[in-house]
Amino acid sequence: MNDDSIEGLFLEPDPVAGARRVWMVGEGQPPGALEGLSEVQRAWLASMGFTGAARKQVAIPGLEGDLAGVVLGVGDGSRGDPCGPSELLLGQLAASLPPGRYQLAAPVDAPETAAVAWGLGAYRFRRYKSNGGEAPPGLVLPAGADRSAVERIVEAVWLGRDLINTPASDLGPAELEAAVRRLAERHDASVSVTAGDELAAGFPLINAVGRASARAPRLIDLVWGAPGAPKITLVGKGICFDTGGLDVKPAAGMLIMKKDMGGAAAALALAHMIMGLSLPVRLRVLIPAAENSISGDAFRPGDVLRSRSGRTVEIGNTDAEGRLVLADALTLADEERPDRLISFATLTGAARVALGPDVPPLYTDDDALAAELAAAGLAVGDPLWRMPFWEGYERLLDSEVADMNNVPDAPFAGSVTAALFLRRFVRNAGSFAHLDIYGWRPAARPLGPKGGEPQAARAVFEVLRDAYGSGKGRQA
Repeated sequence: MNDDSIEGLFLEPDPVAGARRVWMVGEGQPPGALEGLSEVQRAWLASMGFTGAARKQVAIPGLEGDLAGVVLGVGDGSRGDPCGPSELLLGQLAASLPPGRYQLAAPVDAPETAAVAWGLGAYRFRRYKSNGGEAPPGLVLPAGADRSAVERIVEAVWLGRDLINTPASDLGPAELEAAVRRLAERHDASVSVTAGDELAAGFPLINAVGRASARAPRLIDLVWGAPGAPKITLVGKGICFDTGGLDVKPAAGMLIMKKDMGGAAAALALAHMIMGLSLPVRLRVLIPAAENSISGDAFRPGDVLRSRSGRTVEIGNTDAEGRLVLADALTLADEERPDRLISFATLTGAARVALGPDVPPLYTDDDALAAELAAAGLAVGDPLWRMPFWEGYERLLDSEVADMNNVPDAPFAGSVTAALFLRRFVRNAGSFAHLDIYGWRPAARPLGPKGGEPQAARAVFEVLRDAYGSGKGRQA
Protein backbone atom coordinates (compact mmCIF):
# COMPACT_ATOMS: atom_id res chain seq x y z
CA MET A 1 0.00 0.00 0.00
CA ASN A 2 2.85 2.37 0.85
CA ASP A 3 5.46 3.47 -1.66
CA ASP A 4 8.19 2.81 0.89
CA SER A 5 10.23 -0.41 0.73
CA ILE A 6 12.95 -1.96 2.85
CA GLU A 7 15.46 -1.69 0.02
CA GLY A 8 18.74 -0.42 1.44
CA LEU A 9 17.69 -1.04 5.03
CA PHE A 10 19.96 -4.06 5.56
CA LEU A 11 23.50 -3.82 4.20
CA GLU A 12 26.39 -6.17 3.55
CA PRO A 13 29.72 -5.60 5.36
CA ASP A 14 32.02 -3.30 3.37
CA PRO A 15 35.32 -2.27 4.99
CA VAL A 16 35.92 0.31 2.25
CA ALA A 17 32.61 2.11 2.69
CA GLY A 18 32.92 2.15 6.46
CA ALA A 19 30.04 2.55 8.87
CA ARG A 20 29.17 4.45 12.00
CA ARG A 21 29.37 2.17 14.98
CA VAL A 22 26.62 1.29 17.42
CA TRP A 23 27.59 0.28 20.94
CA MET A 24 25.01 -1.45 23.14
CA VAL A 25 25.88 -0.81 26.78
CA GLY A 26 24.45 -2.42 29.88
CA GLU A 27 23.65 -0.40 32.98
CA GLY A 28 26.79 0.26 35.01
CA GLN A 29 29.16 -0.92 32.27
CA PRO A 30 32.20 1.43 32.31
CA PRO A 31 32.83 3.40 29.09
CA GLY A 32 36.41 2.21 29.17
CA ALA A 33 35.22 -1.28 28.35
CA LEU A 34 33.91 -0.21 24.94
CA GLU A 35 36.30 -1.13 22.16
CA GLY A 36 36.90 1.42 19.44
CA LEU A 37 36.35 4.57 21.50
CA SER A 38 39.19 7.04 21.89
CA GLU A 39 40.03 8.55 25.28
CA VAL A 40 38.41 11.80 24.19
CA GLN A 41 35.23 9.97 23.17
CA ARG A 42 35.16 8.09 26.48
CA ALA A 43 35.52 11.38 28.30
CA TRP A 44 32.67 12.80 26.21
CA LEU A 45 30.47 9.87 27.14
CA ALA A 46 31.27 10.27 30.83
CA SER A 47 30.59 14.00 30.69
CA MET A 48 27.12 13.28 29.32
CA GLY A 49 26.31 11.31 32.46
CA PHE A 50 25.71 8.13 30.49
CA THR A 51 25.07 5.13 32.75
CA GLY A 52 23.72 2.52 30.35
CA ALA A 53 20.13 2.99 31.50
CA ALA A 54 17.64 1.46 29.09
CA ARG A 55 16.66 3.65 26.10
CA LYS A 56 19.26 6.33 26.83
CA GLN A 57 21.42 7.14 23.82
CA VAL A 58 24.40 9.42 23.26
CA ALA A 59 25.82 10.44 19.89
CA ILE A 60 29.61 10.06 19.65
CA PRO A 61 31.45 12.81 17.71
CA GLY A 62 34.33 12.02 15.38
CA LEU A 63 37.64 13.83 15.16
CA GLU A 64 36.36 16.06 12.36
CA GLY A 65 33.13 16.97 14.11
CA ASP A 66 31.19 14.30 12.24
CA LEU A 67 29.03 11.58 13.75
CA ALA A 68 31.23 8.60 14.54
CA GLY A 69 28.54 6.46 16.12
CA VAL A 70 26.06 6.17 18.94
CA VAL A 71 25.95 4.47 22.31
CA LEU A 72 22.64 2.90 23.34
CA GLY A 73 21.80 1.98 26.90
CA VAL A 74 20.14 -1.42 27.30
CA GLY A 75 19.68 -1.45 31.06
CA ASP A 76 19.96 -4.88 32.65
CA GLY A 77 20.01 -6.58 29.26
CA SER A 78 16.42 -7.82 29.27
CA ARG A 79 14.36 -4.66 28.95
CA GLY A 80 13.26 -4.62 25.36
CA ASP A 81 10.08 -3.09 24.05
CA PRO A 82 7.59 -3.91 25.42
CA CYS A 83 9.34 -7.02 26.68
CA GLY A 84 12.11 -9.39 25.81
CA PRO A 85 15.81 -9.15 24.96
CA SER A 86 17.69 -5.87 24.86
CA GLU A 87 18.30 -6.17 21.11
CA LEU A 88 14.73 -5.00 20.62
CA LEU A 89 15.79 -1.51 21.69
CA LEU A 90 17.75 -1.08 18.45
CA GLY A 91 14.52 0.00 16.80
CA GLN A 92 14.82 3.26 18.73
CA LEU A 93 18.01 4.11 16.84
CA ALA A 94 16.51 3.35 13.43
CA ALA A 95 13.82 5.90 14.23
CA SER A 96 16.13 8.62 15.53
CA LEU A 97 19.48 8.49 13.73
CA PRO A 98 20.26 10.44 10.56
CA PRO A 99 20.57 8.54 7.27
CA GLY A 100 23.76 6.62 6.79
CA ARG A 101 25.44 3.28 7.26
CA TYR A 102 25.56 1.79 10.76
CA GLN A 103 27.13 -1.35 12.18
CA LEU A 104 26.99 -3.02 15.58
CA ALA A 105 30.31 -2.60 17.37
CA ALA A 106 30.18 -6.09 18.88
CA PRO A 107 28.33 -9.37 18.31
CA VAL A 108 24.95 -9.76 20.00
CA ASP A 109 23.20 -12.82 21.40
CA ALA A 110 20.14 -12.45 19.18
CA PRO A 111 21.29 -11.08 15.80
CA GLU A 112 18.03 -11.79 13.96
CA THR A 113 16.03 -10.09 16.71
CA ALA A 114 18.37 -7.09 16.52
CA ALA A 115 17.99 -6.75 12.76
CA VAL A 116 14.21 -7.16 12.85
CA ALA A 117 13.98 -4.53 15.58
CA TRP A 118 15.98 -2.11 13.45
CA GLY A 119 13.64 -2.72 10.53
CA LEU A 120 10.49 -2.25 12.62
CA GLY A 121 11.81 0.96 14.14
CA ALA A 122 12.65 2.37 10.72
CA TYR A 123 9.03 2.27 9.49
CA ARG A 124 7.23 5.48 8.60
CA PHE A 125 3.84 5.92 6.91
CA ARG A 126 4.36 8.71 4.36
CA ARG A 127 1.70 8.02 1.75
CA TYR A 128 -0.15 11.27 2.40
CA LYS A 129 2.86 13.51 3.13
CA SER A 130 3.88 16.05 0.50
CA ASN A 131 7.48 15.53 1.59
CA GLY A 132 8.27 11.85 1.65
CA GLY A 133 11.14 12.34 4.08
CA GLU A 134 14.66 10.95 4.12
CA ALA A 135 15.54 7.30 3.66
CA PRO A 136 15.93 5.49 6.98
CA PRO A 137 19.41 4.64 8.24
CA GLY A 138 20.80 1.31 7.05
CA LEU A 139 22.19 -1.43 9.28
CA VAL A 140 24.99 -3.79 8.31
CA LEU A 141 23.32 -7.14 8.87
CA PRO A 142 24.68 -8.60 12.12
CA ALA A 143 26.65 -11.83 11.85
CA GLY A 144 24.36 -14.80 12.39
CA ALA A 145 21.16 -13.13 11.16
CA ASP A 146 19.38 -14.83 8.27
CA ARG A 147 18.76 -12.15 5.66
CA SER A 148 15.74 -13.83 4.11
CA ALA A 149 14.01 -14.25 7.46
CA VAL A 150 14.78 -10.70 8.56
CA GLU A 151 13.59 -9.13 5.33
CA ARG A 152 10.39 -11.18 5.08
CA ILE A 153 9.42 -10.46 8.70
CA VAL A 154 10.07 -6.74 8.37
CA GLU A 155 8.31 -6.53 5.00
CA ALA A 156 5.32 -8.35 6.47
CA VAL A 157 4.97 -6.00 9.42
CA TRP A 158 5.35 -2.96 7.16
CA LEU A 159 2.60 -4.41 4.93
CA GLY A 160 0.30 -4.88 7.90
CA ARG A 161 0.99 -1.40 9.20
CA ASP A 162 0.38 0.17 5.79
CA LEU A 163 -2.99 -1.55 5.51
CA ILE A 164 -4.12 -0.43 8.97
CA ASN A 165 -2.83 3.13 8.56
CA THR A 166 -4.57 3.66 5.21
CA PRO A 167 -7.85 5.54 5.80
CA ALA A 168 -11.16 3.94 4.91
CA SER A 169 -11.57 6.41 2.05
CA ASP A 170 -8.81 4.48 0.25
CA LEU A 171 -9.21 1.04 1.82
CA GLY A 172 -12.65 -0.48 1.58
CA PRO A 173 -13.54 -4.14 0.99
CA ALA A 174 -12.58 -3.97 -2.70
CA GLU A 175 -9.21 -2.39 -1.97
CA LEU A 176 -8.55 -4.98 0.73
CA GLU A 177 -9.30 -7.66 -1.83
CA ALA A 178 -6.85 -6.01 -4.22
CA ALA A 179 -4.15 -6.08 -1.53
CA VAL A 180 -4.75 -9.80 -1.02
CA ARG A 181 -4.52 -10.40 -4.76
CA ARG A 182 -1.19 -8.54 -4.95
CA LEU A 183 0.19 -10.66 -2.14
CA ALA A 184 -1.10 -13.82 -3.78
CA GLU A 185 0.48 -12.90 -7.11
CA ARG A 186 3.84 -12.39 -5.45
CA HIS A 187 3.73 -15.84 -3.85
CA ASP A 188 1.88 -17.77 -6.57
CA ALA A 189 -1.17 -18.31 -4.38
CA SER A 190 -4.78 -18.54 -5.54
CA VAL A 191 -7.62 -16.23 -4.50
CA SER A 192 -11.38 -16.65 -4.76
CA VAL A 193 -13.97 -14.11 -3.66
CA THR A 194 -17.67 -14.23 -2.83
CA ALA A 195 -19.10 -10.72 -2.90
CA GLY A 196 -22.27 -8.68 -2.65
CA ASP A 197 -25.60 -10.45 -3.04
CA GLU A 198 -23.78 -13.76 -3.58
CA LEU A 199 -23.03 -13.78 0.16
CA ALA A 200 -26.67 -14.13 1.19
CA ALA A 201 -26.84 -17.88 0.62
CA GLY A 202 -23.52 -19.07 2.03
CA PHE A 203 -22.39 -16.26 4.32
CA PRO A 204 -25.53 -14.57 5.64
CA LEU A 205 -23.88 -12.92 8.64
CA ILE A 206 -21.20 -11.26 6.50
CA ASN A 207 -23.93 -10.12 4.14
CA ALA A 208 -26.04 -8.67 6.95
CA VAL A 209 -23.17 -6.70 8.46
CA GLY A 210 -21.97 -5.25 5.14
CA ARG A 211 -25.16 -4.73 3.14
CA ALA A 212 -25.80 -1.18 4.41
CA SER A 213 -22.61 0.10 2.78
CA ALA A 214 -22.40 1.28 -0.81
CA ARG A 215 -19.18 -0.77 -0.97
CA ALA A 216 -20.10 -4.43 -1.24
CA PRO A 217 -18.93 -6.84 1.45
CA ARG A 218 -17.02 -9.97 0.50
CA LEU A 219 -15.37 -13.15 1.73
CA ILE A 220 -11.78 -13.30 0.46
CA ASP A 221 -10.20 -16.76 0.34
CA LEU A 222 -6.44 -17.20 -0.32
CA VAL A 223 -4.86 -20.66 -0.64
CA TRP A 224 -1.16 -21.52 -0.95
CA GLY A 225 1.02 -24.58 -0.54
CA ALA A 226 0.91 -28.30 -1.20
CA PRO A 227 -2.52 -29.89 -0.64
CA GLY A 228 -1.07 -32.71 1.44
CA ALA A 229 0.90 -30.50 3.83
CA PRO A 230 -0.29 -29.63 7.35
CA LYS A 231 -3.29 -27.30 7.10
CA ILE A 232 -2.86 -23.86 8.67
CA THR A 233 -5.88 -21.59 8.36
CA LEU A 234 -5.88 -17.92 9.37
CA VAL A 235 -9.06 -15.88 9.73
CA GLY A 236 -8.76 -12.09 9.98
CA LYS A 237 -11.53 -9.61 10.73
CA GLY A 238 -11.71 -7.17 7.82
CA ILE A 239 -14.14 -4.48 8.95
CA CYS A 240 -12.72 -1.60 6.92
CA PHE A 241 -14.64 0.97 8.95
CA ASP A 242 -16.98 0.57 11.87
CA THR A 243 -19.59 3.20 12.64
CA GLY A 244 -21.17 0.85 15.15
CA GLY A 245 -24.16 0.49 12.85
CA LEU A 246 -27.51 1.59 14.26
CA ASP A 247 -25.95 1.31 17.73
CA VAL A 248 -23.75 4.11 16.50
CA LYS A 249 -20.44 4.85 18.19
CA PRO A 250 -19.76 8.29 19.68
CA ALA A 251 -17.47 10.49 17.60
CA ALA A 252 -14.43 9.73 19.77
CA GLY A 253 -15.01 6.03 19.31
CA MET A 254 -14.83 6.33 15.53
CA LEU A 255 -11.57 8.27 15.25
CA ILE A 256 -9.35 5.26 14.59
CA MET A 257 -11.94 2.83 13.30
CA LYS A 258 -9.94 2.53 10.09
CA LYS A 259 -7.97 0.03 12.20
CA ASP A 260 -10.95 -2.30 12.60
CA MET A 261 -9.52 -4.41 9.78
CA GLY A 262 -6.37 -4.92 11.88
CA GLY A 263 -7.15 -8.62 12.23
CA ALA A 264 -7.04 -8.99 8.44
CA ALA A 265 -3.78 -7.04 8.36
CA ALA A 266 -2.25 -9.32 10.99
CA ALA A 267 -3.37 -12.43 9.12
CA LEU A 268 -1.90 -11.11 5.85
CA ALA A 269 1.35 -10.11 7.55
CA LEU A 270 1.66 -13.63 8.95
CA ALA A 271 0.78 -15.11 5.57
CA HIS A 272 3.57 -13.11 3.93
CA MET A 273 6.07 -14.51 6.45
CA ILE A 274 4.85 -18.07 5.90
CA MET A 275 4.86 -17.88 2.11
CA GLY A 276 7.99 -15.74 1.87
CA LEU A 277 10.01 -18.29 3.83
CA SER A 278 8.33 -21.28 2.19
CA LEU A 279 7.12 -23.03 5.32
CA PRO A 280 6.04 -26.54 4.29
CA VAL A 281 2.35 -26.03 5.08
CA ARG A 282 -0.90 -25.70 3.21
CA LEU A 283 -1.96 -22.15 4.07
CA ARG A 284 -5.46 -20.74 3.83
CA VAL A 285 -6.38 -17.16 4.71
CA LEU A 286 -10.02 -16.13 5.06
CA ILE A 287 -10.93 -12.47 5.34
CA PRO A 288 -14.55 -11.39 5.77
CA ALA A 289 -14.35 -7.80 4.51
CA ALA A 290 -17.14 -5.29 5.06
CA GLU A 291 -18.07 -1.84 6.32
CA ASN A 292 -20.45 -1.60 9.24
CA SER A 293 -22.44 1.35 7.95
CA ILE A 294 -25.79 3.02 8.59
CA SER A 295 -28.55 3.11 5.99
CA GLY A 296 -32.11 1.99 5.51
CA ASP A 297 -30.79 -1.50 4.81
CA ALA A 298 -28.73 -1.78 7.99
CA PHE A 299 -29.29 -4.76 10.26
CA ARG A 300 -31.05 -3.83 13.50
CA PRO A 301 -30.92 -4.55 17.23
CA GLY A 302 -33.38 -7.36 17.85
CA ASP A 303 -33.00 -8.91 14.40
CA VAL A 304 -32.50 -12.67 14.31
CA LEU A 305 -29.98 -13.79 11.69
CA ARG A 306 -29.14 -17.28 10.51
CA SER A 307 -25.42 -18.08 10.27
CA ARG A 308 -23.60 -20.29 7.76
CA SER A 309 -23.60 -23.02 10.41
CA GLY A 310 -27.40 -22.93 10.51
CA ARG A 311 -27.57 -21.61 14.06
CA THR A 312 -29.45 -18.38 14.69
CA VAL A 313 -28.14 -15.24 16.34
CA GLU A 314 -30.19 -12.51 17.99
CA ILE A 315 -28.60 -9.09 17.58
CA GLY A 316 -28.21 -7.48 20.97
CA ASN A 317 -25.89 -4.79 19.61
CA THR A 318 -24.94 -3.89 16.04
CA ASP A 319 -21.56 -2.66 17.24
CA ALA A 320 -20.60 -6.28 17.97
CA GLU A 321 -20.40 -6.99 14.25
CA GLY A 322 -16.88 -8.41 14.11
CA ARG A 323 -17.85 -11.66 15.78
CA LEU A 324 -20.69 -12.05 13.27
CA VAL A 325 -18.51 -11.90 10.16
CA LEU A 326 -15.91 -14.09 11.84
CA ALA A 327 -18.55 -16.68 12.70
CA ASP A 328 -19.31 -17.35 9.04
CA ALA A 329 -15.61 -17.36 8.10
CA LEU A 330 -14.71 -19.70 10.97
CA THR A 331 -17.50 -22.06 9.96
CA LEU A 332 -16.08 -22.24 6.45
CA ALA A 333 -12.57 -22.74 7.77
CA ASP A 334 -13.67 -25.48 10.15
CA GLU A 335 -15.42 -27.44 7.41
CA GLU A 336 -12.10 -28.73 6.03
CA ARG A 337 -10.72 -29.69 9.46
CA PRO A 338 -7.49 -27.64 9.54
CA ASP A 339 -4.69 -28.76 11.83
CA ARG A 340 -4.43 -25.24 13.24
CA LEU A 341 -7.06 -22.54 13.02
CA ILE A 342 -6.12 -19.05 14.23
CA SER A 343 -8.31 -15.95 14.24
CA PHE A 344 -7.11 -12.37 14.55
CA ALA A 345 -9.55 -9.58 15.33
CA THR A 346 -9.80 -6.11 16.83
CA LEU A 347 -12.79 -7.50 18.62
CA THR A 348 -13.46 -5.89 22.01
CA GLY A 349 -12.72 -2.79 24.05
CA ALA A 350 -12.94 -5.07 27.07
CA ALA A 351 -9.62 -6.61 26.06
CA ARG A 352 -7.96 -3.20 26.32
CA VAL A 353 -9.53 -2.58 29.73
CA ALA A 354 -8.12 -5.89 30.93
CA LEU A 355 -4.65 -5.83 29.35
CA GLY A 356 -4.10 -2.44 27.74
CA PRO A 357 -2.95 -1.79 24.17
CA ASP A 358 0.35 -3.72 24.24
CA VAL A 359 -0.75 -7.20 25.26
CA PRO A 360 -3.52 -8.96 23.30
CA PRO A 361 -5.50 -11.70 25.01
CA LEU A 362 -4.95 -15.21 23.70
CA TYR A 363 -7.74 -17.77 23.90
CA THR A 364 -7.15 -21.46 23.25
CA ASP A 365 -7.94 -24.85 24.77
CA ASP A 366 -4.54 -26.13 23.58
CA ASP A 367 -2.21 -25.81 26.59
CA ALA A 368 0.93 -26.61 24.59
CA LEU A 369 0.09 -24.04 21.92
CA ALA A 370 -0.64 -21.42 24.58
CA ALA A 371 2.75 -21.99 26.20
CA GLU A 372 4.56 -21.85 22.86
CA LEU A 373 2.84 -18.62 21.84
CA ALA A 374 3.53 -16.97 25.19
CA ALA A 375 7.23 -17.88 25.05
CA ALA A 376 7.60 -16.81 21.43
CA GLY A 377 5.86 -13.50 22.05
CA LEU A 378 8.18 -12.64 24.93
CA ALA A 379 11.25 -13.61 22.90
CA VAL A 380 10.47 -11.38 19.91
CA GLY A 381 8.71 -8.47 21.62
CA ASP A 382 5.24 -9.40 20.40
CA PRO A 383 3.63 -10.41 23.71
CA LEU A 384 0.41 -12.31 24.33
CA TRP A 385 -1.41 -13.18 27.54
CA ARG A 386 -3.62 -16.22 27.90
CA MET A 387 -7.22 -15.65 28.99
CA PRO A 388 -9.78 -18.39 29.70
CA PHE A 389 -12.58 -19.84 27.66
CA TRP A 390 -14.56 -19.68 30.90
CA GLU A 391 -17.40 -22.14 30.53
CA GLY A 392 -19.47 -20.49 33.25
CA TYR A 393 -19.98 -17.44 31.03
CA GLU A 394 -21.59 -19.39 28.21
CA ARG A 395 -24.96 -18.61 29.79
CA LEU A 396 -24.38 -14.90 29.20
CA LEU A 397 -24.89 -15.50 25.47
CA ASP A 398 -28.33 -17.09 25.95
CA SER A 399 -31.22 -15.71 23.91
CA GLU A 400 -34.94 -16.20 24.51
CA VAL A 401 -35.74 -16.13 20.80
CA ALA A 402 -32.66 -17.52 19.02
CA ASP A 403 -29.85 -20.02 19.54
CA MET A 404 -27.64 -17.29 20.96
CA ASN A 405 -27.22 -13.53 21.34
CA ASN A 406 -24.20 -11.76 19.89
CA VAL A 407 -23.56 -9.92 23.18
CA PRO A 408 -24.13 -10.66 26.86
CA ASP A 409 -26.85 -8.80 28.72
CA ALA A 410 -24.41 -7.77 31.46
CA PRO A 411 -21.35 -5.48 31.23
CA PHE A 412 -18.90 -8.15 32.31
CA ALA A 413 -16.24 -10.34 30.66
CA GLY A 414 -16.70 -8.77 27.24
CA SER A 415 -13.55 -10.25 25.72
CA VAL A 416 -14.20 -13.70 27.19
CA THR A 417 -17.79 -13.87 25.96
CA ALA A 418 -16.74 -12.71 22.49
CA ALA A 419 -14.18 -15.51 22.38
CA LEU A 420 -16.78 -18.01 23.60
CA PHE A 421 -19.12 -16.85 20.83
CA LEU A 422 -16.45 -17.55 18.21
CA ARG A 423 -15.57 -20.96 19.65
CA ARG A 424 -19.15 -22.09 19.07
CA PHE A 425 -18.40 -22.09 15.34
CA VAL A 426 -15.27 -24.26 15.59
CA ARG A 427 -15.76 -27.99 16.06
CA ASN A 428 -13.41 -29.87 13.77
CA ALA A 429 -10.06 -28.01 13.82
CA GLY A 430 -7.12 -29.77 15.42
CA SER A 431 -6.49 -26.71 17.57
CA PHE A 432 -8.04 -23.25 17.67
CA ALA A 433 -6.59 -19.99 18.94
CA HIS A 434 -8.24 -16.58 18.98
CA LEU A 435 -6.32 -13.32 19.37
CA ASP A 436 -8.23 -10.20 20.44
CA ILE A 437 -5.71 -7.63 19.21
CA TYR A 438 -5.78 -3.84 19.42
CA GLY A 439 -4.00 -3.36 16.09
CA TRP A 440 -2.67 0.05 17.08
CA ARG A 441 0.30 1.58 18.89
CA PRO A 442 -0.97 4.63 20.83
CA ALA A 443 2.47 6.29 21.02
CA ALA A 444 5.87 5.85 19.39
CA ARG A 445 8.05 3.16 20.93
CA PRO A 446 11.33 1.52 19.90
CA LEU A 447 9.60 -1.05 17.71
CA GLY A 448 7.56 1.44 15.75
CA PRO A 449 5.79 4.79 15.52
CA LYS A 450 2.28 5.62 16.60
CA GLY A 451 -0.20 3.89 14.33
CA GLY A 452 -1.20 0.53 12.98
CA GLU A 453 0.43 -2.66 14.28
CA PRO A 454 -0.34 -6.24 13.14
CA GLN A 455 -0.04 -7.60 16.65
CA ALA A 456 0.61 -11.30 17.30
CA ALA A 457 1.71 -12.02 13.70
CA ARG A 458 5.39 -12.32 14.62
CA ALA A 459 4.69 -14.43 17.70
CA VAL A 460 2.52 -16.88 15.77
CA PHE A 461 5.09 -17.06 12.99
CA GLU A 462 7.81 -18.10 15.40
CA VAL A 463 5.66 -20.95 16.69
CA LEU A 464 4.89 -22.11 13.16
CA ARG A 465 8.52 -21.81 12.10
CA ASP A 466 9.64 -23.87 15.08
CA ALA A 467 6.94 -26.46 14.37
CA TYR A 468 7.39 -26.84 10.62
CA GLY A 469 10.90 -25.60 10.06
CA SER A 470 12.32 -22.99 7.72
CA GLY A 471 15.42 -20.88 8.03
CA LYS A 472 16.96 -20.18 11.37
CA GLY A 473 15.01 -20.56 14.58
CA ARG A 474 14.38 -17.89 17.15
CA GLN A 475 17.56 -16.41 18.62
CA ALA A 476 16.92 -15.10 22.09
